Amino acid sequence: MGSLFTAGQSEIAVMTSTLYPKAVLFDLLTALLDSWTSWNHAAGSEESGRAWRAAYLRLTYGCGRYIPYEQLVRDAATEVGLPESAALALEADWRKLTPWQGATDALQALAPHCKLAVVTNCSTRLGSQAANIFPVSWDAIVTAEEAGVYKPDPQPYRLALDKLGVEAHEAAFVAGSSYDMFGTAAVGLRTYWHNHVGLPLVAGAQAPEIEAPTLDQLLPWLSRFGGL
Repeated sequence: MGSLFTAGQSEIAVMTSTLYPKAVLFDLLTALLDSWTSWNHAAGSEESGRAWRAAYLRLTYGCGRYIPYEQLVRDAATEVGLPESAALALEADWRKLTPWQGATDALQALAPHCKLAVVTNCSTRLGSQAANIFPVSWDAIVTAEEAGVYKPDPQPYRLALDKLGVEAHEAAFVAGSSYDMFGTAAVGLRTYWHNHVGLPLVAGAQAPEIEAPTLDQLLPWLSRFGGL
């Protein structure tokens, strides 16, 4: 009886594991890490931080080919009237970026079931530093610098899939910004939007499969991914 019960448990475990996607790709600086607080702190206030970040996003999504991330951050600061010292302060505190609640636990819970990757809009140097805040072994870290373009161009997502050796329909993406939905829709990635600060969906962007202010629904969604 004991051996039959053990065998049954093993079959259930295998069946459950196959329902997960083969890989989960993550936006890093918004979906997993609270970079909002860092930008606000470097800018001196939440209002200034939000304006600075909005200017940076406009520059990022409009620049086409990769322009050094650090330059875009400085240019955005200048655009909204912040001194260059704000950009320097942001970079100085880079290793102090804080994971959102539940982010580390989610990654560690997924590691036995899925390949894990980062697809992030920053330089390779800063992307690696931020990814290494988490105590997990990433299967791929793709930055805008490596891809040669910023998200939501499809290339960074496709590069990550190629590195992982999986097809788009076998993977999921966890977004931090609704701009990501332009890229994931083009590539065919099912998407969970961790919309922690409650931003509206960008005009023209495809709605994600799930939008939530926390990561609480992520594991339940991914654990039945293959059965949905």
